[in-house]
Amino acid sequence: MAEVKVFYDRTGNTLVVWFGNPQDEVEAEETGNEVILMKDQDGQVIGFEKLNFLPPSDHPIPVAFETVAL
Repeated sequence: MAEVKVFYDRTGNTLVVWFGNPQDEVEAEETGNEVILMKDQDGQVIGFEKLNFLPPSDHPIPVAFETVAL
């Protein structure tokens, strides 16, 4: 994973996070928790969308990343 893209839509109240290429999406699966998983042709999750996302304030949304060894 070289790049993560985060999009917040204030009008639609959605947060979309891509850690794969959005153009590789071939399937979307709703988890039932207002989260939609976007998958590639191999069934790997390449992003997710959180519906009804409301940030706690009008301030920018803080985003932090950590790497872990698997």
